[in-house]
Amino acid sequence: MPEPAIELAHILRLHGPAYRKAHCLPLHQLQLMQAIETCRTPALGGVIEWCERCQLAHIQYHSCRNRHCPKCQGAARQKWLQQRRAELLPAVYFHVVFTLPAQLAALAFYNKKLLYDLLFRITSETLLTIAGDPARRGVELGFFAVLHSWGQNLHFHPHLHCVIPGGGLNSGRRRFIHARRQYLLPVKVLSAYFRRRFLEELEKLYAAGRLHFFGDLEPLRDPAAFARYLDPLRHAKWVVYAKPPFGGPLQVLEYLGRYTHRVAISNRRLLKLQQGQVSFEWKDYRAKSPHPQSKVMTLAAEEFIRRFLQHSLPSGLQRIRYYGFLANCHRSARLELCRQLLATPSSALLPHVPLVPPEPQPRSCPLCGRVLVRTAFWPARKLDSS
Repeated sequence: MPEPAIELAHILRLHGPAYRKAHCLPLHQLQLMQAIETCRTPALGGVIEWCERCQLAHIQYHSCRNRHCPKCQGAARQKWLQQRRAELLPAVYFHVVFTLPAQLAALAFYNKKLLYDLLFRITSETLLTIAGDPARRGVELGFFAVLHSWGQNLHFHPHLHCVIPGGGLNSGRRRFIHARRQYLLPVKVLSAYFRRRFLEELEKLYAAGRLHFFGDLEPLRDPAAFARYLDPLRHAKWVVYAKPPFGGPLQVLEYLGRYTHRVAISNRRLLKLQQGQVSFEWKDYRAKSPHPQSKVMTLAAEEFIRRFLQHSLPSGLQRIRYYGFLANCHRSARLELCRQLLATPSSALLPHVPLVPPEPQPRSCPLCGRVLVRTAFWPARKLDSS
């Protein structure tokens, strides 16, 4: 794959210092910018590797491994997919998306940690409660949810992608009940439950004084104003989108890779950096067309950096979480039970998918293919955060 013409790192190196000087940024955003700017440069140190056949030295710089860096997500994605490989079940898989309304997205912008956690909690409660209703499927689902906070145009748009095997354990955990092949759970029921429970818990957070209000939202400090702000949301349609099932375990790995380790914008979408303007490709999913239209957006570098940084995650926040029979506390035991009930050994699920090497393999010379010998290394230098 050819190298992109420009990278996010180029934009931040060129325009990041002026942005930091003009804006008071939190520490985690300063660290994020520094990590991306120095990724795979001498600043992070590296190694010198020698090819005995070509008699040439090859320099490899270290990666920043920051979860917001578009260059560092490939290896992280492969490692995560390798871990998930053993958890797949012989069932169709569904993709359900829960989205916060625009009014609450504005509130979430100033309360990221609190409302992201609430979004995860109410989404999981919604799926587990509706699926467990005896009048419906009456099963315990197992799924994971991935947080995204961006749209294609880099505006703030918090939503959760949930990937769910089509079926679950019955109340006694003696049977695995499959969902209908084209249908998991009723979207209207999910949406109504999600809306009611999220607003209930949001009001509790407000009553406890845990929400923060800044800028245009400062008037919401008044309880009457906050109640008026929420009132239209009680009757609005909250977007819960259930995509058609996308296949069984052989298709799920490729599909998962599209969502789990994405960052707000990838280097391949960046087109041009010229005269302080950044141009990038984006898809307009709101256009009324069978296929989303690819368009080009051009922003001032300062605005581009602002949009990118608003998707930085609070320190310590887990953006991929597991629920139901895939919850961390009992995942191994419940998966083994599912396989027993389905009479399918895990080794038979993905017979043609190659294993990803668990450890980094020796690098080969790009000229002759001979294994390179590491001859020297140097540590990263200490950097300031200005």
